[in-house]
Amino acid sequence: MTRDSSEPATYDRGLPPAPDLLTRDARTLARLVAAGEISALELVDLHLARIAEVDGALGAFVDVAADAAREEARRQDEGAARGEARGPLGGVPVTVKSAIEVAGLRCETGSPARAGVTATGDAVVVQRLRAAGAIVLGTTNVAEMLMGYETVNPLHGRTSHPLDLSRTPGGSSGGESAAIAAGCSAAGIGSDGGGSIRVPAHFTGLCGLKPTPGRIPATGHQPPCLGPFALIGVVGPIARTIGDLQLLDSVLAGWDAGDPLGATGQAMPFAAEATAWWCDSHPEAPTTPETRRAIAAAVDGLAAAGWATQARVPAGLDDAVTLWNVVFGDVGELLLAGAYGEGVRGLPIPGALHLERGPRRSLTALELATTLIARDELRASVSRQLGGRLLLSPVSIGPAFRHDERVWVVNGREVGYLEATRYTQWGNLLGLPAAVVPAGRSAEGLPIGVQVAGAPFMDAHVLACAAVIERHIGDWRTRG
Repeated sequence: MTRDSSEPATYDRGLPPAPDLLTRDARTLARLVAAGEISALELVDLHLARIAEVDGALGAFVDVAADAAREEARRQDEGAARGEARGPLGGVPVTVKSAIEVAGLRCETGSPARAGVTATGDAVVVQRLRAAGAIVLGTTNVAEMLMGYETVNPLHGRTSHPLDLSRTPGGSSGGESAAIAAGCSAAGIGSDGGGSIRVPAHFTGLCGLKPTPGRIPATGHQPPCLGPFALIGVVGPIARTIGDLQLLDSVLAGWDAGDPLGATGQAMPFAAEATAWWCDSHPEAPTTPETRRAIAAAVDGLAAAGWATQARVPAGLDDAVTLWNVVFGDVGELLLAGAYGEGVRGLPIPGALHLERGPRRSLTALELATTLIARDELRASVSRQLGGRLLLSPVSIGPAFRHDERVWVVNGREVGYLEATRYTQWGNLLGLPAAVVPAGRSAEGLPIGVQVAGAPFMDAHVLACAAVIERHIGDWRTRG
């Protein structure tokens, strides 16, 4: 990615650092609260003070439910004083992407077409968070109608990167990743139809999980994950460590009648192999040297732990990206045309589809049907090829980009908006679980994440592999 070589590798364009306690992982915070070293109310108040300090510059929040959060914290503390056990997330302050329903808070998906829409109940994942003791601080900003890899919309403006306010924290769950990375929240929930959990996690130095569709209920997401979007769209956690993702996954996963792909979460019938395939670049989306070094560090970590590694990818991933263009892009444009008319192509992803991949015409019923059939055939083929193996890849061509950037030059090749994140799109089309773990940093000191993917329902294996990489890498800030 092109860069002025005189640019300082510092965070002096970012927010003031958060207090140490607000950078701790969710499991540690839960242990501190359970041990009585800090009360839930004290922890909530510290997070609310951080939000008040930085969100004017950050722009991460849509709604802050301060009174409700304090009341829940008091209730938990009083219960603990009576000897009541706290849940696994007892007292932990969390946030939720504003495309996911939280009772009494706005759920507008950043769109004027939904301005003022307020949720009348909690999404299933929010219910499960609360049942585990998590305390919801508020909801976070999104890309307009979730159609962008950056977070900006006409209702709530722009969200910036905590380490460099001139850059984006990604999208469409960028408000969520920015809030956690800035110390405003300990963990949270995003959604992902084309990389919207994984790109923000990669950009901000966090961990994120795109689960197998149906394992974690998407019931209560807006727009609903139904029809073709049930195949590619998921709800999942964002946090500071893989251990936190594993805890959140255990809390959130499980069948729900409202999710059309609802599943029990059982692993697929492949024996787990300590084998990983990997790639560090693609001809259409060449990656920065730091990105390739991060992949190499992750592969080295697996090899040191006894894994067999091989530079290889399953056949058909390029076809998966082409099919994703149809299911997410063309179908999405059709469904949004009622609210946006011709303006739908002003949204980043539909606009980029037309600009980068040629003029698009409306789908016919036959084209949609054949696309969905091709998707199912390809999903089966890639799943068989992977078996119990996992696949390491980049998340994007490089680190967080500057606001409003649309084209980059890497290794002498011009790369467009959609090509830059093609590494995430195939996972949505094929319904594969994928996790992101920080593994390095750019010359500017910005995080670089690595993606670990597996065949459907190998979510636990994906997270276990990511944990091996996390242990090997250590603090990503020390990895150049």
